[in-house]
Amino acid sequence: MGSLFRSEEMTLCQLFLQSEAAYACVSELGELGLVQFRDLNPDVNAFQRKFVNEVRRCDEMERKLRYLEKEIKKDEIPMLDTGENPEAPQPREMIDLEATFEKLENELREVNQNAEALKRNFLELTELKHILRKTQVFFDEMADPNREEEQVTLLGEEGLRAGGQALKLGFVAGVILRERIPAFERMLWRACRGNGDNVFKSVFIIFFQGDQLKTRVKKICEGFRATLYPCPEAPADRREMAMGVMTRIEDLNTVLGQTQDHRHRVLVAAAKNIKNWFIKVRKIKAIYHTLNLFNLDVTQKCLIAECWVPVLDIETIQLALRRGTERSGSSVPPILNRMETFEDPPTYNRTNKFTKGFQTLIDAYGVASYREMNPAPYTIITFPFLFAVMFGDTGHGLLMFIFGAWMVLKEKPLAAKKSDNEIWNIFFGGRYIIFLMGLFSMYTGLIYNDIFSKSLNIFGSKWHNNYPLKNLTESHFLALDPVYAYDKSPYAIGVDPVWQISQNKIIFLNSYKMKISIIFGVVHMLFGIFVGLWNHLYFKKRINIICEFIPQVIFLTFLFVYMTLLMLIKWIKYGPGNPEKSGPYCAPSVLITFINMILCKDGTYPAVCGSEFMFPGQYYLQKLLLVLALLTIPWMLFAKPVMLIKERKSKHMQLNNHGTENGDAEVGAGTIIQNPLAPKEEEEEEELSDLFINQAIHTIEYVLGSVSHTASYLRLWALSLAHAQLSEVLWNMVMRQGFGREGSSGGIMLFFTFGFWATLTVGILVLMEGLSAFLHTLRLHWVEFQSKFYSGTGYSFTPFSFEIILETAQTTPEE
Repeated sequence: MGSLFRSEEMTLCQLFLQSEAAYACVSELGELGLVQFRDLNPDVNAFQRKFVNEVRRCDEMERKLRYLEKEIKKDEIPMLDTGENPEAPQPREMIDLEATFEKLENELREVNQNAEALKRNFLELTELKHILRKTQVFFDEMADPNREEEQVTLLGEEGLRAGGQALKLGFVAGVILRERIPAFERMLWRACRGNGDNVFKSVFIIFFQGDQLKTRVKKICEGFRATLYPCPEAPADRREMAMGVMTRIEDLNTVLGQTQDHRHRVLVAAAKNIKNWFIKVRKIKAIYHTLNLFNLDVTQKCLIAECWVPVLDIETIQLALRRGTERSGSSVPPILNRMETFEDPPTYNRTNKFTKGFQTLIDAYGVASYREMNPAPYTIITFPFLFAVMFGDTGHGLLMFIFGAWMVLKEKPLAAKKSDNEIWNIFFGGRYIIFLMGLFSMYTGLIYNDIFSKSLNIFGSKWHNNYPLKNLTESHFLALDPVYAYDKSPYAIGVDPVWQISQNKIIFLNSYKMKISIIFGVVHMLFGIFVGLWNHLYFKKRINIICEFIPQVIFLTFLFVYMTLLMLIKWIKYGPGNPEKSGPYCAPSVLITFINMILCKDGTYPAVCGSEFMFPGQYYLQKLLLVLALLTIPWMLFAKPVMLIKERKSKHMQLNNHGTENGDAEVGAGTIIQNPLAPKEEEEEEELSDLFINQAIHTIEYVLGSVSHTASYLRLWALSLAHAQLSEVLWNMVMRQGFGREGSSGGIMLFFTFGFWATLTVGILVLMEGLSAFLHTLRLHWVEFQSKFYSGTGYSFTPFSFEIILETAQTTPEE
């Protein structure tokens, strides 16, 4: 849990592995997922590394598995996923896997080729069957007893004029795509000068006279990709041929069925193991990719690696290395040595399924620097709370809470589905965030006494009417005087329900929500500054505590914390039952008082109040606080650069004195030692100039940011008011229309009205308003809170982990 507040302590290690044991050791480290290897061959081409051939073999096996997977999905065969995580096979097992995949691929390709050939043959026979049927029908219709009409049809008028001698006509028959028939007819008409006929859509018979036309017709058929089939002239031959075709079709159907059954059996057998095969091949490939990052020693018998590891897990890593050595049968134990380095280590924050979503929100802004304070544990509380301040509605929060609770309770089956929908994956990844946001929104909705824009009168209102009935009936604008109409004890929890029906509801809630927004904002920012103090203490930066933390706290406290104290004093001191000078009429405006304090200006006040101040000595206290707050600006601006200059000068004097002593002892002069330091001093002077500029930027940013960031928290008030008003408008404009009728028609109208209102509530008030409040809450954490202590300039720890590799492979679609 400690690494959640601050990243894990990391160390750079050098790893020596015997060549025979390297594969098994890396496999064990991949299962562990706690080691990040560095590339020791950055200048070596990927195709020139030692294990490139093994990687290529894995790529080829993966290609064959994808081919099998594609065929399995084509036949809609379910692939068995038992959830098992098999270990990476030994290198010698790669040959067996390759042989298995090669056999399956060849068998499946052969079956597919045979099936394609059989289907083509089946298609040709089917087309021939229909041609024989259609031509037989045509010739049967043409066999008319009226010889003259037959002669006119078959021979044409020229044949009759030639003396009635019948000319022998040839014909061809075939099939053609239906969309090509119109163009096919036009081309035949032009080529044959009108002597063409096309029968029955896609099956055609073309009669022609002479071999010359026969050649033309065949060329046209080829051009239109029409298929020609032999068709006997004699009816008996056609019937005999049709019987033979039917017999062959039946035989083909039998063979095709057997081929499909065999293909299905092959795919079903492959579907049982394909998930495990994918895991094994990807693990093998990942191991060889990692081994390519290693160096070989001069003897070619030892592999050398460098890796980042968490200090707390060194013993666990050593145990995994020993297991790998024993599994490989090697007698030489691996060596893991810690190394000294000036390089910044990666940032590693241990998370679980609950904290992972919040850590992702923080890392989206920037990964924390090494050992920097991690905002995630505080965000677990502040994020859903600030969201709920804007989204405060018990009804809408309940809907969000139910949705989040459903995803949490159904976590395992929903995760097992592995959906490709990006929006759903975002919601599911943030299920605990949604759950807490809904829970906190129910709480703030209870405080606001707001549920679907209505109130809950649980404990009875503390307001009571003291007007006669006559006055109430004659006037609609009477105001209740708190002195007589309000009990001394407040409503038990939250806002009194009477405000829901009051005319000045918005005025009251505006003042209340605006003030609590400022209070929450100042507390949130002040907490961020104190988190920065823990950073300074850990890194032992005493100068940052003196020159940054102390003046920042003074500036924020003496101005904005003082303003929040004025709000609390005003709430406590001024009430309706108090004397006139402490009554609501004399309550000064906190905002005007604060502005007058900054501008050193006297305010106005009614004569009956006697003073514009809330307590004695406030005028002098404000002057003192303002002067002290303004003095912190030059403190933040100049203190750190001046202290750094003095510190560096003292270091230079120590170096010069040490150099002079050495020079006197060896060469008798110390001036020669000082010359090499001259360029370094110039560089440091340039660094100091940059330091002045950077410090000025940070000071201006903090001073102006304190004002703008405090005002930025007013979004809590603005969005809360907007959400409440939109909810009320939706109720009055939609839901209330369903209560306007009585009887059965009113019930039917109320049914549809409720459906429309519920749809708009979920779509607009829960989804859209929830997303808006979420984004504003994210901004308050990234900018207003984290800017006080968080640099976010680190890089994340990316260990060699089979779990991460397999998850990435499953979520990445294949091209």
